[in-house]
Amino acid sequence: MDLDKKIEAILFWKGEPMKLKKLADMFSVSVDDVQFGINSLKEDLLNRGIALIEKEDEVMLATAPEFSGIIEELTKEELSKDLGKASLETLSIVLYQGPIKRSEIDYIRGVNSQFILRSLLVRGLIEKITDPKDARTFVYKPSFELLAHLGVRNIEELPEYESVKRDIESFKTANKEPEITKEEELSNEEMDEEMMNRPDEEISEGDV
Repeated sequence: MDLDKKIEAILFWKGEPMKLKKLADMFSVSVDDVQFGINSLKEDLLNRGIALIEKEDEVMLATAPEFSGIIEELTKEELSKDLGKASLETLSIVLYQGPIKRSEIDYIRGVNSQFILRSLLVRGLIEKITDPKDARTFVYKPSFELLAHLGVRNIEELPEYESVKRDIESFKTANKEPEITKEEELSNEEMDEEMMNRPDEEISEGDV
């Protein structure tokens, strides 16, 4: 398979900037080879709905500038929708347990939460930050916008904060969350970053 097609697939899956060095390591090629593949991909994407964006040593796929108006309208429509049950459930976990890893959220909910987390991130209700304990992974926490919307000055002012937090902790302790390897956790974090703009209504029952 051509390198430019591999790069396109990875950039589409990631949905965010990637360093040339990381792409080179991923495919066991040189940075020059990656740059050659990127140049080829850039030509293939001319006059298409997707464009290749380059900045310093990073590259990503994005909507072609001429379609920005359409995307802006669709984004506004998506953000204006009410939160579904799955989103509210996930948001509550982040509120009462954050900062929290996606693997922990998945365990508490019993289902994969990557699409829900993506939706909440797009809405600006939660933030994804580097885990202070491991720079290779991420944790999720409530955003300032969410706290302002809820009318609280800090997390402790949430309704029944201590009791709800204690109940969730008791559930985790009673059910003994299984151990996962660092490789599995990092794989989960990569999946977190997948750009899947799927609205709540389209999330399958298995995700809820």
